[in-house]
Amino acid sequence: MNKYSGPKRITVMMDKWLSSSRLAALGMALLLGACSTSPPGSSSTSTNSGRYAMEHDSPLLEHIDLASIAPVIPRQELRTLAGNRSPYTINGVTYRVLESEAGYTETGMASWYGRKFHGHLTSNGEVYDMFQLSAAHTRLPIPSYVRVTNLDNGKSLVARVNDRGPFHPGRIVDLSYAGAVMLDYADKGTARVRVEALLPEAGQAVPAAPLTHAVSSVEAQALERRLIEENVGKEYLQVGAFANLDSAHQLVARLAGMTPLPVMITSENADSGSFLHKVRIGPLSAQDEIQALIDAVVRARLGDPFRVRI
Repeated sequence: MNKYSGPKRITVMMDKWLSSSRLAALGMALLLGACSTSPPGSSSTSTNSGRYAMEHDSPLLEHIDLASIAPVIPRQELRTLAGNRSPYTINGVTYRVLESEAGYTETGMASWYGRKFHGHLTSNGEVYDMFQLSAAHTRLPIPSYVRVTNLDNGKSLVARVNDRGPFHPGRIVDLSYAGAVMLDYADKGTARVRVEALLPEAGQAVPAAPLTHAVSSVEAQALERRLIEENVGKEYLQVGAFANLDSAHQLVARLAGMTPLPVMITSENADSGSFLHKVRIGPLSAQDEIQALIDAVVRARLGDPFRVRI
């Protein structure tokens, strides 16, 4: 996981201005997940403990039977806005969801996520099951299918993409715990892999196509500073405060699917010399829209939001 080492105050803004008509469907909006996971043992300490029961992600204590893991067969599925909002910005990097998975292939590092997220919602509103072969990806459409091959041992599997992440430099895919066990890197935490898009019709990799690149960090930071300066003194909705920056990113990504308003992280010095990362939505406007947003956040069990002025 990323360790925060920046200046005393950093704000991460979700640059996702959407039409105001989306607010009418706010209560039914699904979550944009952010499975910015880490190898076993990494910290995820939070002052907002309502989201996850566990502080640290971890594997099972008992053996998992590989024969019990159901194989994934690519099939045609309806795609909706759930999990496919584009563009979205995490940690100063803007991602654009590909219009099609056709031709996607990439080599890089894979990580996995397990018990901490088991039973919670993925970015398209499904319930994450660590015993199924699923995956999180930053740009592939949801749902889609990929073949993931461990380049160190040649083992491969087919997984269904239904979540967003990993938001960690150098990592290209997060597999479920079952997937990591099947590719034999659950104990290690990460593995060098090749990810290939599969077409539902045939379950085969498709011809190559160019990838969509994220905007530069300089451009993203300039936009963040401008938005902050323009909205000083306005009202925001604070949803959570975290000692761990990665936990704040996870909440930001989930809130992104619930509102067209910007979502930000404001990092400030705590009394102990550490940092407290506050997740806020805003600036706020219409009172009825604010209450609808509060109700949606509470229903999704993402926190107990309250208003602040910055």
